[in-house]
Amino acid sequence: MDIQTLNSGNTAWIMVSTILVLLMSIPGIALFYGGLVRRKNILSIVMQTLFIVGIVSILWIAFGYSWAFDTSFAEEGNPLAFLMGGFDKAFLRGIDIHTLTTGDIPELVFVMFQCMFAIITPALILGAFAERIKFSGYIVFITLWVILAYFPMAHWVWGGGFLQQMGAIDFAGGTVVHINAGISALVMAVMLGKRMDYRIGHPITPHNVTYVFMGTSFLWLGWFGFNAGSGLAADGLAANAFLVTHIATAMAAITWMVMDWICNKKPTTIGACTGAVAGLVAITPAAGTVDLLGAFCIGIITPVVCFFMVAAVKPHFKYDDALDAFGVHGVGGIIGSVLTGVFATRFITGEGGVQGALYGDWHQLWVQILTTLISIVFSAIVTYVLFKIVDATVGLRVDKRVEEEGLDIYEHGESAYNR
Repeated sequence: MDIQTLNSGNTAWIMVSTILVLLMSIPGIALFYGGLVRRKNILSIVMQTLFIVGIVSILWIAFGYSWAFDTSFAEEGNPLAFLMGGFDKAFLRGIDIHTLTTGDIPELVFVMFQCMFAIITPALILGAFAERIKFSGYIVFITLWVILAYFPMAHWVWGGGFLQQMGAIDFAGGTVVHINAGISALVMAVMLGKRMDYRIGHPITPHNVTYVFMGTSFLWLGWFGFNAGSGLAADGLAANAFLVTHIATAMAAITWMVMDWICNKKPTTIGACTGAVAGLVAITPAAGTVDLLGAFCIGIITPVVCFFMVAAVKPHFKYDDALDAFGVHGVGGIIGSVLTGVFATRFITGEGGVQGALYGDWHQLWVQILTTLISIVFSAIVTYVLFKIVDATVGLRVDKRVEEEGLDIYEHGESAYNR
């Protein structure tokens, strides 16, 4: 395309959005999860997060972007087109500083923007197996998971795959990011087993609640790039995504705080932060299709369900989802994906656009439910198979002594707090 068609405003906004999404991983997830674990394990969380940023960036440029967004296999009639886009854009072949995508932004910017989504997704899984996973096994598992779980899902939903063709709505990652990571987190938590000192009714105290708050703040801030940037333009759609993201998150934080107050007699900082994250997760797939009504409803419904999952379902089934990666991200992603099919409105999508069951179009709701179910099954199967392979070869669970003394010293030879 002619370089004169480049839109500098849109380009600048997506570059800023890319930086904001990176803030969600480092330092957002690192601080949020790091504060929730015990002081002897915070550096293990930091290292796991930092490793993801490095390895996923390399894989994305090498072949991940091409796998997800290339169209050569479909054009050639290659049967692998169901699983991947192709490899014509491996190592960004054919993309230079003049190559544009979506009509008016450099494709290099789009590559980087999508790279940040690929980074944040596996980082969310860390909360499920915190404080008990071997770093060497983790490296192998996460690397394979990104290749075999994230890249195909990104192609199916955003890169022209069958879910996108079916009409599934996932504006910024409800299925690709949150259901994908959340279901994988649950499978990992169950298969890896509980921490040695995990006891039902006796929660392990977070070592630094201030870090949790700081991490939540970075996540909330970064999520504006996550959602408002996903329209790839600085326009009215971005403005709406910006608005509904904030309102749903604010509503969810207050709702969780109130439930905490009612059920546990105290409004806690961790509760409010968890509620905010649940709201951010659930509004993600819907941010490009719902208005304020949808934002308020999603912001109320999601924390209620997630609170129930964390406070009642997890203790009942006795699985150790250490930092509630499934209870918040998995469940929040499922709720958001389904409710998108309820609250989507032509007030946002425009004349002839999609609308949800609330406005008379039940078809979109069924599409969302089917897409959600497919995402759940796919993520669970891939994670189960990878766990079995990696655990049988490299090993995934640390020794009892390492878990007791702390991963920071034994796995990394460092301590976060020294006198």
